[in-house]
Amino acid sequence: MKEVFEKMVEEAMAAQWADVKTVKEKRGGEFVIDDVKAYVEAANKMKAVGNQSKAVFRLHVDSVNAHFEILKSLTKTVRPEDDPFVEHYQTPAILEILYDEDESFRKSMEAFIEAIGKSEALIGLECVRRYGGFYGPTCVVDFALVPGSTSNVVNRILKTLDIPEHHKQAILAAKSWGMNTSYGIGEVFANEIEKGATLNEAVKKEVEMLQFIYDQPTEGQAKLMDELGHTSFDVREYMSRYRKRMEGAVKEAIDDGVHYGNIVTVPAYCVGDIAHHIAQSTFNMCKDDVIMAVIEAVTEVMDSTLRNAIDGFKNEYQPLSLATGASAVATEYILELDGFTAPMIVDLLTKRFHNYVQLYPTRGGAAELHNHDFMDMIYRGWKYLDKARRNKNGSADKLVPKVGGFDVDLSPIHENEVLMNPQRYAYPGCAISVRFSALMRLADYPCLLTSEPVTATMVTNVIALHKETPGAPARVCKDCATAALIDVRHDYCQWKEAV
Repeated sequence: MKEVFEKMVEEAMAAQWADVKTVKEKRGGEFVIDDVKAYVEAANKMKAVGNQSKAVFRLHVDSVNAHFEILKSLTKTVRPEDDPFVEHYQTPAILEILYDEDESFRKSMEAFIEAIGKSEALIGLECVRRYGGFYGPTCVVDFALVPGSTSNVVNRILKTLDIPEHHKQAILAAKSWGMNTSYGIGEVFANEIEKGATLNEAVKKEVEMLQFIYDQPTEGQAKLMDELGHTSFDVREYMSRYRKRMEGAVKEAIDDGVHYGNIVTVPAYCVGDIAHHIAQSTFNMCKDDVIMAVIEAVTEVMDSTLRNAIDGFKNEYQPLSLATGASAVATEYILELDGFTAPMIVDLLTKRFHNYVQLYPTRGGAAELHNHDFMDMIYRGWKYLDKARRNKNGSADKLVPKVGGFDVDLSPIHENEVLMNPQRYAYPGCAISVRFSALMRLADYPCLLTSEPVTATMVTNVIALHKETPGAPARVCKDCATAALIDVRHDYCQWKEAV
């Protein structure tokens, strides 16, 4: 297995560094599709070894290349307002390939669509709760089954159905890591009632929307983009071409016995670096030297920590857990350099959330999703750091947090010229919130801290070892920061009940 562990670390860090180095070089400039070539090259080096499924890797690599080449043929650039959605065009097309290839799966989906129509009470309840901020900050398109998420509601509907279990799991995965369309539950409902519709009318519209995105996924995504005013490229043409490009990979995966839940998952999550993480919005944000330094330092902590741990890995889940744990520790440590801690930030952003609900009742379904991710990340890092600080106590020993028994190397943070000299980026005598303020920008966009390219790459490696088991959504307690520190909402989660 050591070969697999080494490969996982190499492939994941190659993807991460392709993003980070490109952003550092291009920040402040104008984004063009060709700027993503380093990431595409990194993805093209991914391959199966040992018992890993080649078909799973083909789903990942073919999707990256199809996405890049189709985008490049359709546009020179993608405007910031359109870039969040570039990873939402893949699962709709993949689902429709599966509909055509497997009539029984299409019949199961039709049963699910019918069940949505019979679930007005549940859907109405969840829409009202989401609209009114009942759950506190949440992620409506979470990759887990947290309260307020679309996956949470989908799971509850699926549990009432008498269809094959593996079909249920595929349908659930398609609205998790799969990201079947950009839609999150409650969006139509909120807009309808704010326009003057009755609650009953708004729920009916919501039900129709949910049914639509599963019945006609590509057209559903296209109409969502029409309504949002997407202009960067022809999304219908993109999805038409993408479907044709991916038919071979999907058929090979079916023949190889890859779980449908993995077939809808793998192609979507890996393309987000192309015109989203490497994109105009990222180039603009990273003009700030401190923000760029945070991303670099966290990446270096992750890289060093993973490479130091390779000989100690015992299973394929440890590299992923350590990668995300190390980045969580690093981010929290930078926060603590300015005297802030995760509990303080969770309190702050939760209070802000309730004001935001009142100010913007038709807020987008995704508005607080990255705040939620950010809070979960720093809360996790805080727990590791808090334990390490207690163990260090008043001694002169070096602070060495541990994640899963592995040391986290924080030295890259102390070696970072920018992060160690905040006085150069504010009024020098009072520069005590510089790093904190940079992290608050990243709270809206922590994708390269959490890190999505690392997670996507490692998840593909894990799925390739367990092709028959659905890799999404995460069937574990996400340990949500808000639920752990402020909101009492554990009873509304579905992680134990996942189909």
